Amino acid sequence: MFRFHFHDTPSFSGSPRLPRRRGLRRAVCSVAAALLLTLGAGAQAVHAADAGTADVRAVPAAAGAGYWHTSGRQILDAAGQPVRIAGINWFGFETGNNVVHGLWSRDYKSMIDQMKTLGYNTIRLPYSDDIFKSSAIPNSIDFSSGKNADLQGLNSLQVMDKLVAYAGRTGLKVILDRHRPDSGGQSALWYTASVPESTWIANLKAIATRYSGQDAVVGIDLHNEPHDPACWGCGDVTKDWRLAAQRAGNAVLAANPQLLVFVEGVQTVNGVSGWWGGNLMGVAQYPVQLDVANRVVYSAHDYATSVAQQTWFSDPSFPANMPGIWDKYWGYIFKQNIAPVWVGEFGTTLQSTVDQRWLAALVDYLRPTSTNGSDSFHWTFWSWNPNSGDTGGILKDDWSSVDTVKDGYLASVKAPGFPGNGGGGGGGGGGGGGGGTAACSASYAVSSDWGGGFNAEVKVTNSGTVALKSWKVTWTWGGSQAVTSMWNASYTQSGATVTAVNAVHNGSVAAGSSVTFGLGGAPGGGGVPTVSCTAT
Repeated sequence: MFRFHFHDTPSFSGSPRLPRRRGLRRAVCSVAAALLLTLGAGAQAVHAADAGTADVRAVPAAAGAGYWHTSGRQILDAAGQPVRIAGINWFGFETGNNVVHGLWSRDYKSMIDQMKTLGYNTIRLPYSDDIFKSSAIPNSIDFSSGKNADLQGLNSLQVMDKLVAYAGRTGLKVILDRHRPDSGGQSALWYTASVPESTWIANLKAIATRYSGQDAVVGIDLHNEPHDPACWGCGDVTKDWRLAAQRAGNAVLAANPQLLVFVEGVQTVNGVSGWWGGNLMGVAQYPVQLDVANRVVYSAHDYATSVAQQTWFSDPSFPANMPGIWDKYWGYIFKQNIAPVWVGEFGTTLQSTVDQRWLAALVDYLRPTSTNGSDSFHWTFWSWNPNSGDTGGILKDDWSSVDTVKDGYLASVKAPGFPGNGGGGGGGGGGGGGGGTAACSASYAVSSDWGGGFNAEVKVTNSGTVALKSWKVTWTWGGSQAVTSMWNASYTQSGATVTAVNAVHNGSVAAGSSVTFGLGGAPGGGGVPTVSCTAT
């Protein structure tokens, strides 16, 4: 199938223009070529603002610290607590830009802040082997008005270092994805004539070594979407993806034995075809076996009709037939307690009713966090970027506004964030209560401020003893700041006073629980206002 990545090229004197650069890829299952892109995942949230701030983050000893390992179908942190990956794909390092997209519009820190406030806890970062070349220089980064100032003069890997470090401080984990051998396009096998297996493995070892000791990077996805003629268990060392994954996985673990190794499926197993990278039927007979135990996580990709047609979409029983389809291709691995399963890419434009029903069914299949906790499928939605040709993204074309409908579909499978190594601030507001009365408090944190604008996150906590039905947060800025955008809440502003009211999906908050919403504003330099919360 064809997958279109629209690689925006910026014009810094004005809004970015959007030349369409297409990355070719093929579909499956006797279905003709179509479009494909990957999705990354998310929760609810907002932008966060300025680094030094006041933020009363009443976060319990959260799971997720340190490196991770597997136990049956679950992923556990260093202390043995189960975690759930609920993340997003942010692509660009695998393209000719040699860096994540969108930095022509915004500061990278504000992007990561927004991911966190929206409730995504993990970033999947696709890259190509081109970034290991000395000639690979990031392009299309805007350094005006103080944006991305600490990225100036850096090569692609050094920029990746900055993203990984900031994500780790913020409490997001990172999965590195060897997406393609070079920026020219996908490859069916893990090697090509110009990028042999030896280069693939050498670069995997190099990047595993580079981030050794930095537990923000929890694992590596060895190769994106192997497909025909790749096989699983056929024994041909030039085509057997399972054997190649074992060679590469052991090389990664020799460099850093604490990493998770994410292994995607293939296209066809025993004559049964599926999505590229989405067919893990061969695991039942031929599991991946590595030298270090409890490190394998299997990864599937799944898409809707905006990427390609499949026979199951026209089945009269659709979407009731879909759980059986997913069980057959990859769900059985989780249900039989063989290993954890991570849906590393899924996405859609949501323009058709079929796609809407598909996404609702898939989210339900992935298991709601509220009822299953971390004993669930893991996921990263495709994509954060709006310039994914056949899926679009969580962000809209302005690289700032959130597609709240698409993000809303993911609300039930979003999961708690992870502890970071950076501090927040304090601050927060009122709302009293006790006994059986409803009460709430709020905190406001600025996580990025570039002078011309800023991003902020507001956390609303149920401080009473009964569930909230709705809430309202109010603050007054001391300067001329104005809200330019807001996520997971609606707002009104009168002069310097802002009143934010819950969205439909996050008004109900259990006692002791919290929700977040985020905003962008301008100009910067406004500091941290005192916020108050009213349970309504």
